[in-house]
Amino acid sequence: MPYPIEFYLQSTLLVARQLLGAHLVRILDGERVAGFITETEAYVGETDLACHARAGRTRRTHIMYGPPGRAYVYFTYGKHWMLNAVTEPEGFPAAVLIRAIDVVTGWEVVESRRKGVNKSAWTDGPAKLTQALGIGPSQNGIDLTNTSSALWIEPGIVISDTNVTIGPRVGLYKVPEPWKLMPWRFLVNRSNILEE
Repeated sequence: MPYPIEFYLQSTLLVARQLLGAHLVRILDGERVAGFITETEAYVGETDLACHARAGRTRRTHIMYGPPGRAYVYFTYGKHWMLNAVTEPEGFPAAVLIRAIDVVTGWEVVESRRKGVNKSAWTDGPAKLTQALGIGPSQNGIDLTNTSSALWIEPGIVISDTNVTIGPRVGLYKVPEPWKLMPWRFLVNRSNILEE
C-alpha cells in the first residue's frame, strides 16, 4: 500500500530521510517496476535559494504549493525529467527529489529502457531513474498516495542511521551560502546495505 497523505505532511527533512529504503513503484504496460530509494534531497520553501519555490508560485512551481503526496516532475538541462514528492501542508512549497533507486522488480523493463547502459548505472541518478521508469510530464501533479496513478511510493526496507550519509545537496553551482552546503542530502551507504 502507498504511503498515505499523512506521511508527506511531515517535515521535508524527515520525509527525505524516511524515504530511504522505501519502494518507488511504477506500472508500465501492466508490469510492476520497482526499486528501493537510495538517495534523496530536501528542498524547503521560498527562503531556500536552491528550491524552485524561491521564485514564488509560478506555472512551473504551483504543484509544490498544492496538496502533499503529489508528484512534482520538472524538466531540466533541456533534456532530463526529475521526480519529486511534494511535502508539508498545502500552501507551503516543499518537496523531496528522488535521486536514485536500486531496482528490485521489473529488471527486463528497465533493461529495455536503458539499452547500452551498464546495469550499475541504470538508476543511479535522478534523470536516469525517470528514464528507466518512464516518468515525464504526464506524471506531474499525480497522486503518489493512490495506486490508480500507476506511480507511488510504499514502505520497503528499513535503513539504519549507521547506513546513511547526510551531506550537502549536489549540483548547486550558482546557489549562495548557506543554502549550497545545507546538509539536506540523504544517501544509503550501498556497501553496507546487504549486511542489514
